[in-house]
Amino acid sequence: MKKIFALLLILALSLPVMALAEEKEDPLAAYKPAFDPSGAKYTYLLSNLSHPVIEGVRAGYRIRDKVWEATNGQIYVDYRPLRQLGGEKDVYNKVKMGAIHGMLSSSIFAGGNVANEMGVVNLPYIVDTFDKLDTFRNTPETWEPFANAAANKGILAIDITNYGLYGWATNEPVRNLADAKKVLFRVGEAPVNADIYKSWGLQFTVMPWGDVPQALQTGVITGLDHTAIVCNITKKFNISKNFTELNYAQGLFVHLINKRWLDKLPADLRETFLKVVQEESANTRDLTRKQHEAQVAAAKEAGVEFIQLSDEDLAELKKAAEPVIEEWGQKMRPEYLATVRAKLGS
Repeated sequence: MKKIFALLLILALSLPVMALAEEKEDPLAAYKPAFDPSGAKYTYLLSNLSHPVIEGVRAGYRIRDKVWEATNGQIYVDYRPLRQLGGEKDVYNKVKMGAIHGMLSSSIFAGGNVANEMGVVNLPYIVDTFDKLDTFRNTPETWEPFANAAANKGILAIDITNYGLYGWATNEPVRNLADAKKVLFRVGEAPVNADIYKSWGLQFTVMPWGDVPQALQTGVITGLDHTAIVCNITKKFNISKNFTELNYAQGLFVHLINKRWLDKLPADLRETFLKVVQEESANTRDLTRKQHEAQVAAAKEAGVEFIQLSDEDLAELKKAAEPVIEEWGQKMRPEYLATVRAKLGS
C-alpha cells in the first residue's frame, strides 16, 4: 500500500508539470518547413537574434523556402532566429571560421565590428528613409564597397533587410529638444550611438536589450531609442505611450555570409542562391514599409501619440551630428561617405 501511495503521489505531483510543459508552445512551431530537408546536398546554417514576427527577420524563412524550391531541394537554408545559435559576437566569430555559414546581423553590430564602411548606415540622417535604403542597395557605387568591405576577412554582405525607422518611445511626450533633455534614453550597444547622443547633448545609457523592459517599468530609463515596429510588437508602448518620429536612421539586418562556403557551391547553384536572396530581401523591404504603416496605425489605435519635431529642432539635430558624421567618415574612407551622401542626397 505504501508503494502504491508513493506512486500515486508522484503521479499527482507530475501532472501539473506535464500540463505546463504541454501548454508552453514552441514560438517557432508555425515556421517549420513544409518539406523534408534531409536529402539536401548543401546546408546553409543562418542565424539571427530576433523574432520572425518582424518582417526583416522572417525573411530568413522566405529565403529558406524559395531557395529549396529554386534549387530543386539541393540547398537547405537551416534558419535559426531567436538567438538559437548565440549572441552576435559569438555567431560572427563562428561565421568567420565557417562553423556557421551566415547571419542576419544587426547593422549596429556590423558597423562596429565587421567593417568600418558598414557603419555608414548607422550615421544620422544618411540612409534615413525607405526610398534611400532601396537606392543605397541598388546603386553599385554605394552598395559594392559596403558588400565587399569585409572580404579580406572572408565575409561578404549579400543583402539587407530592415525593421523600420528610428525614433523615441518615451514615458512623457517629447515635443521639442527641451523636452528631450529631460529624458534618460536607452541606446544600442555601439560607439556611434553614444557619439550621436553626446553630440545632441542628451542623457543616455547603453543597455542590453534584455534589460529594457524592467528598466522602463522601474523608471531606470524614461525613453527608448528604437523603431515603432519593434516598440509596438514587443509591447514597449504599454509603458512608453509616446513616440517622437525622428526617422534619423533605419533598423537594418545585414546578411553576412562566409565566402568560402559560398565559393564551394557549383556556379549554377551559387547564382540561383544569390538571386533568391536578392529577390526575397527586396520583397522584405517592401513588406517592412507595410509593416511600419500597420504597426503605427495599431499603436495609434491603442492610444500611443506620435509626434514630429519642428523643422528648427530637426535642423539643430542634423547640425549637431555633423562632427560625428565627419569623424566616423574618416574611419570608413571619406570618399565613400561623400559618394553615399551625394547619391542619396543626404
